[in-house]
Amino acid sequence: MKQYDVAVLGGGLLGRLTAWLLAEQGSKVVLFNAGNRNGEGSAAFAAAAMLAPTAEAVEATPLVVQLGYSSLPIWRKWVDTFPTPVFMQQNGSLIVWHPQDRELAQQFTRDLQRAHQDSSRCQHWHSQQIDEQEPQLAGRFQQGLFLPTEGQLDNRQTLLALADVLERRQVTCYWERVSEPAECAKLAEWTLDCRGFGGKKSWNNQASSRLRGVRGEVLRIHAPDVTLHRPVRVLHPRYPIYIAPKQNHLFVIGATQIESEDDSPLSVRSGLELMSALHCVHPAFGEARILESLAQLRPTLNHENPEIRYDAQNRLVAVNGLFRHGFMISPTVSLATVRVMQALMQQQPLPDADARYHIDVVPVSQNGESVK
Repeated sequence: MKQYDVAVLGGGLLGRLTAWLLAEQGSKVVLFNAGNRNGEGSAAFAAAAMLAPTAEAVEATPLVVQLGYSSLPIWRKWVDTFPTPVFMQQNGSLIVWHPQDRELAQQFTRDLQRAHQDSSRCQHWHSQQIDEQEPQLAGRFQQGLFLPTEGQLDNRQTLLALADVLERRQVTCYWERVSEPAECAKLAEWTLDCRGFGGKKSWNNQASSRLRGVRGEVLRIHAPDVTLHRPVRVLHPRYPIYIAPKQNHLFVIGATQIESEDDSPLSVRSGLELMSALHCVHPAFGEARILESLAQLRPTLNHENPEIRYDAQNRLVAVNGLFRHGFMISPTVSLATVRVMQALMQQQPLPDADARYHIDVVPVSQNGESVK
């Protein structure tokens, strides 16, 4: 008899959520995370944590958009149960553009309309509505798109709240400890690999969808003279940016999506472009203080959807491929993963795809090759 039912490898957002849900279902769980309790080093630590399936529908797959919409009410339910406060806002998001980028906005609007049958998910605002709802943008933008269902979280508060919840549920957490499936197999009946890009080597030993890292860069700034009531996206042909306002005049600024596995610090060019675009939104951002600049690799599969794999003989499950949508889709992916784990642990048959969320569930043979 082993000491634990499940060993979770990776304590980023997905690992923490899934370990918590397994413990809630009565499993005895141990978690290993190479990073610290704060989540530093994970993709989630650098994220803006926007919950924006409407806007993401322009580029994301239909499955990711569906998972995003399904996750919004789950986040609200979970955040309300956390004993540690977590900032969650659902005031919608605003997309704006400068007059010279009108054609880009028209194309973006067409793409949104093509992606959504429900017209209530997108409202056209004129300057008066923008001025009323975002007074500090008054007179700066003549038109915008308001996406009323969207929201955001504080990413770092969420990671800390989940660490608190895990410890309250008596999940054994080994922070700043690197582990591998072979070590986990000595301690637990089943291993769940949630290492994201950190699990690339193990994932790519299996001959199905390949995992790669996509570089993203963000700034965290303090701008005491600026108040925004919701995330704002600014369309631009070269560097469209998002501005996610958190509590106490903290803002997370991001834009880049680079096909590179270079995780070195922010480049001068990216920093200049982010800050130039930010200053164009409001001159008061020019007096903001840069608190951090971060670059992180988002784990991405070639089909740009999440995927769950399992090796029943070796009692190993792996989930990966959340790309830049980690906070937006993690609740539904975590719940799907828990259902897969429970079925395997109870020796029940599994469908080819998760029945509720249609996430691919891929069996893997003993030699690591997909048998699908």
